[in-house]
Amino acid sequence: MDSSAVARKASRTRKAKAAGRKAAVTRKRRAAGSKAAVTRKRRAAAHKAAATKRAGASAARKPVLLSGGNPQIAKADGDAPVQAYLAALPGWKREVGQRLDALITRTVPGVRKAVKWNSPFYGVEGQGWFVGLHAFSKAIKVTFFKGTSLQPVPPGGTGKDGRWIDVHEDDLDEAQLAAWVKQAAAIPGWGNV
Repeated sequence: MDSSAVARKASRTRKAKAAGRKAAVTRKRRAAGSKAAVTRKRRAAAHKAAATKRAGASAARKPVLLSGGNPQIAKADGDAPVQAYLAALPGWKREVGQRLDALITRTVPGVRKAVKWNSPFYGVEGQGWFVGLHAFSKAIKVTFFKGTSLQPVPPGGTGKDGRWIDVHEDDLDEAQLAAWVKQAAAIPGWGNV
């Protein structure tokens, strides 16, 4: 064998050894990556389990009251979240809120309910939301989303469409509110129900 053949063979041997080392390093990195992926999956599962546990515990706790005594209730559709909101209202607001809910339910058979932005919403399927409630320190605000279309127009508000009335502890005019609710439910409301 001449010296150039020996040099070529040595070069091929070095390249083969380098390729083998590179492959070994790649295998180790892949194994480490899959271990890291398993660890990440385990951590994610543990985090999810802890969050579920916290959510279950918070569901059993009383809702947090925001400014003005407005309960913090998760966004959800149906009667149950609205009833949870009303039950969490402090003091006289609970009774007034329940009376308002009963009035709306009685006036509009089949009314759809939801809690959005920590406030109960009432609507008619296919027509949208027509009224919402929100608790403040001294009153419960009853907002008619298309209030400018009602007769007489509710006294609160100066915007394009919405009008409201503040209901205090002892001034719930059920006859006027029922008339407004009936009118509001008959016209297209706001958003999708």
